[in-house]
Amino acid sequence: MEIITSILAGVLFTTGIYNLLQKQLLRIIIGTALISHGAHLFILTMGELKQGAPPILEEGLSNYTDPLPQALILTSIVISFGVTSLLLVLAYRASKENGTDNMDQLRGNENDY
Repeated sequence: MEIITSILAGVLFTTGIYNLLQKQLLRIIIGTALISHGAHLFILTMGELKQGAPPILEEGLSNYTDPLPQALILTSIVISFGVTSLLLVLAYRASKENGTDNMDQLRGNENDY
């Protein structure tokens, strides 16, 4: 199971980087979202997918799951949601100001060398 999730995280990283290299703002935002989802899967995989009792310590309980990867992923989800929403607002504003979402046609990117 860990091999499948690590392959899926790699595919998410690959498609995210591909989208980051595009010229449209919306594709760049989708790329950042895909990279964050790949990071979530990566953290989950590195936390070792193991089954066990809930992390409530009792006497005689030795096999329990580690709550740290889930806490890190939950924090990462909240941060990535905030970053994605900020990027969407900035892209909307930039496309309204410039009339396009293409990075080559945005105002201020002219080459006046």
